[in-house]
Amino acid sequence: MPPLHGLRVIDLTRVLAGPYCAMLLGDMGAEVLKIEEPVHGDDTRAWAPFQGGVSTFFLGMNRSKKSVTLDLKTADGADTLRRLIRTADILIETFRPGSLKKLGFDYETVRAWNPQLVFCSISGYGQQGPKRDLPGYDAVIQGESGLMHVTGAPDGPPTRVGVAITDYLAGLYAMNGILLALRDRDETGLGQHVDIALLDAMTSALALPANVLFATGQELGREGNDHHSLTPYEAVTVTDGLVMVAVGNQRLWHQFCQAIEQPELATDPRFVTNTDRMQHRAELKTRLAACLAGLTRDELIGRLRAHAVPCGQVRTVAEALAEPQLAARDMVVELAHPELGTVRLLGNPIKLSRSPAVIHRPPPGLGEHTVEVLAELAADADPDVERDTVDITE
Repeated sequence: MPPLHGLRVIDLTRVLAGPYCAMLLGDMGAEVLKIEEPVHGDDTRAWAPFQGGVSTFFLGMNRSKKSVTLDLKTADGADTLRRLIRTADILIETFRPGSLKKLGFDYETVRAWNPQLVFCSISGYGQQGPKRDLPGYDAVIQGESGLMHVTGAPDGPPTRVGVAITDYLAGLYAMNGILLALRDRDETGLGQHVDIALLDAMTSALALPANVLFATGQELGREGNDHHSLTPYEAVTVTDGLVMVAVGNQRLWHQFCQAIEQPELATDPRFVTNTDRMQHRAELKTRLAACLAGLTRDELIGRLRAHAVPCGQVRTVAEALAEPQLAARDMVVELAHPELGTVRLLGNPIKLSRSPAVIHRPPPGLGEHTVEVLAELAADADPDVERDTVDITE
C-alpha cells in the first residue's frame, strides 16, 4: 500500500500551489476529493492551451483526485461539505484569509466538528500581518520577495523566473507541514492548523542574498548566468549552444584546466585561487571564450566529464524531457484518460523504496465523482444501507 492509503483529503484549492500539494498526497495513496463549484470548476480548466478541449495546465496539476461539485453558497452544498469534513483527515484551502469564515468553514469552526483534522491554509501572505488580505499570485510574490531583483542580466531589468516557482515551493512546504501535523496527531490525537504563505516560501529560498545582506549590509545584484561567489561557475558558449560548468572548489579548478588543455591557467597569478579569479573574472572569461569557441557541446562535455568536472547542456524543455535519465526515474509517465486516450504527465519526484507513489487516476472531469462520493457518504450515514449495493450511476 502507498504510505497515505486510508487518508481522506478535502481539496478546496484552485490554480497551482494547493492543487500541486493535493496531487502529491493523492499520488502517495490519499483519497483526494477536489471540491469544485458546479459551473466552471477550478479556474485552470479554462486556461489555454488545450488538449482535446481539456486544459493542459489543469491536466498537469490534478491527477490522483476525484472531482465533487458543490455550491457552498447553498444550504445543501454547505451541509454536504460539513458532512464530508467530518469524514476527512486533511483539508487544504487557498481562500483569501477570512473568506472561509464568512462561509462557516474557518479552522476554529471546523475543528469543533473534527478535532483530528489537519487543516492547511495556503495564501499569498499568510494568516497574519498587514498584507494578509491581499491576493497571492506567483508573479506578484516574485517581485515582492526580492527574487526578481537577483534574477536577470546585470545590465537588464529585474526578471521573473520562467515557472511559478513560489507556488511550487508553497505546495511542497504545505505537504511537509501536513505530514508533520499528521505525525503530531499520531502522538496527541489532535489535528492543527498549518499556515503556509507564498511570500514565506520564496523568502526561505533567498538564503544567499539574505545572508550576504545581513553580514555586509550590501545587496547582491543580478549576475545573469554567473555565480555571485564562484568562477568559472557559469554558462560558456560553444559552437552549437551553451554548456553550464560548475567549478566549485580548487581541486575542480585544476581538473578543469587539464580538461580544456590549458594547464597554464592553474598557475597564472591572476587565476590561482577563486578569490583571484573573481577579481579577474573578465580576463578569465576572455581566455575561456577563445579556447572553447571551436568546441561543440558534446566535445566540451566529454572532456569535462572525463576529468570529473560538473557540467551539463543548457537544454530546451523538449530536450530535457527527452533525456533518458528522466525516463529511468519515471519522471515522465503515461496515463489513460477517458476523453483524450493516453496523456503524458510529469511523474512524482519523491521516490520511496518500499511504498512508492502510485499514479493511476487521471485528472477528473468536472463533477465526475460527485454521485459516487455522495452515495458513499449516504451509506456511511445510514447503517442499514449496504455500501456495495448503492447505485452510483446518474
